[in-house]
Amino acid sequence: MLHLLRSGTEFRRLFLAHTISRAGDAFNTVAIVVLVFELTGTGLGVAGAVMFEVAPVLLLGPVAGLAADRLPRRRLMVGADLFRALVAVVLVFATDSVSVAYAVAFGLSAGAVAFNPAAGSLLPEVVGDEEVVAANSAMWTAAVVAQIALAPLAGLVIAAYGVEVAFALNSATFLASAALLIRLRGGRTPAELVVRGWSGVLGGVRAVRADPLLTRLAVVQVLASMSAGATGGLLVVLAERWLGVGPGGFGLLLGAIGAGAALGPLLLRRFIRPGDTRWLFGPFAVRGGVDLTLAGVASPVVAGGALVAYGMSTSTGMVAYQSTLQTLVPAETRGRAFAFYDVLWNSARLLSLAVGGVLADIVDVRAVYVVSALLLFAAATVGFTTKLKPSTAPARH
Repeated sequence: MLHLLRSGTEFRRLFLAHTISRAGDAFNTVAIVVLVFELTGTGLGVAGAVMFEVAPVLLLGPVAGLAADRLPRRRLMVGADLFRALVAVVLVFATDSVSVAYAVAFGLSAGAVAFNPAAGSLLPEVVGDEEVVAANSAMWTAAVVAQIALAPLAGLVIAAYGVEVAFALNSATFLASAALLIRLRGGRTPAELVVRGWSGVLGGVRAVRADPLLTRLAVVQVLASMSAGATGGLLVVLAERWLGVGPGGFGLLLGAIGAGAALGPLLLRRFIRPGDTRWLFGPFAVRGGVDLTLAGVASPVVAGGALVAYGMSTSTGMVAYQSTLQTLVPAETRGRAFAFYDVLWNSARLLSLAVGGVLADIVDVRAVYVVSALLLFAAATVGFTTKLKPSTAPARH
């Protein structure tokens, strides 16, 4: 990872842009859920904010994937960052309306929908196939190290000064990211595609179906998302109602996830290989055990320790997932493949949030985590049911 940062100017720009933007997200993540929870006072209200984050993926995801394959990826990423900077600054001046908060959540997500497939597709243009795992590990580690440092600080700043500061910082980081990305040499040339209508949009679906491992991964992603959607969105409710901590404590819990997520790639990167089922599916079993712990133990200290393990499993699984798609999917359909997985993930996430928000308010937030654990164990079981060998053909750049 250090070699990539020292020797690759292109990767270093991409790395810094990603890290700065994610640092701002650490403030925004805490601020948006705290704001909505203060305005609504319900788990369903918090789930509603996350639903507005999910909706753009379902509405715009397939088209964004095609855009990432047909348009210059660098230009798409810069435009998405500038758009998100404008949207984020709205909540600096309007923090008394839940409708505005939902609208901002929608707008930030819409920008991310355009940005993410392009960013995931661009990385193999910057590094070689043999460096994909190291590059993904470096970017993920830097992002979560920022979360470790800034999520607890965000909780304390919000408690002392309000949420406006957090939204202003998030807007500024998008501007900084755009300034770095605009200097990239890679991602300036669009792919030469002759695709029209739904035939072009569905290119990512065909790429996934052509590989048995990618098909299995799609099924597992749906099961896992049906769990993670509710638990991720409702962690602030669990922190308040079950663990008895406020915004500062919620920020520390996010920091614990970040600590584990930083340790995962640093300790285990050398063992991760694109297409290795142990790293694609094993983390779901670990996360299932963490959810059972959170539901059964009311100690913030125990919860923090469990969330460190959650972060480690999430980060290693994400590095394996990103590297697998970047290696196995051809360059001309890579953006659509990433978008296809995003649509699958967020469709199930939306259902999870709807059910989870109701379950948290009517029954108990801990019931959400028990159901989540069962779904994660099911995802791991499906993933390991059949031993599959992925295609060995490298992606075309």
